[in-house]
Amino acid sequence: MSKTDDDPPSRDEVVDELPEDLQPALADQDEYEFPNNSRRRIPGYIYLVCAGGLVGLYVLRGEGILVNRGLLGAALLLSVLGLYSIVAGKSLDVDERDALVASIKEIGFPVGHASAQMGWRGVLSRPTWRVLLYSAEDPPTKRALVLVDGVDGGIVDSLVEDNPEDWSKLDV
Repeated sequence: MSKTDDDPPSRDEVVDELPEDLQPALADQDEYEFPNNSRRRIPGYIYLVCAGGLVGLYVLRGEGILVNRGLLGAALLLSVLGLYSIVAGKSLDVDERDALVASIKEIGFPVGHASAQMGWRGVLSRPTWRVLLYSAEDPPTKRALVLVDGVDGGIVDSLVEDNPEDWSKLDV
């Protein structure tokens, strides 16, 4: 029997792969550097400069139709936002590998699979790594969640428990 263009491809012909032009830019790189939280300071400084400009405009032009006390209110708001952005822009000194090492030391069992996610905690948005770890057994018998401070690398909190997931129905 001859194959026509209308016949579906065989199992051997199906390739589940993205074309070259759709491959992500980071696919060929080994290292990925997580963006530093200190970038939040840049808009903070811009807000403060704008607030200073509004105050300067009010001082130079005085009270008028377009220049009035509303500019001072806007300058106050921009100053508050600017100071908050500068204070909340703590530098991220702990990368995901350091957070993983600190987590492994904290939990006390051999680790199989693990993943790290960046989050922020508190009013001042302190960077914090959330590290999820599974034990090295197949299937894992324990799991843990460890919060690692992104500024100083200290352990914020940890939770270790027996793995409640039922993997018995899976063909492993």
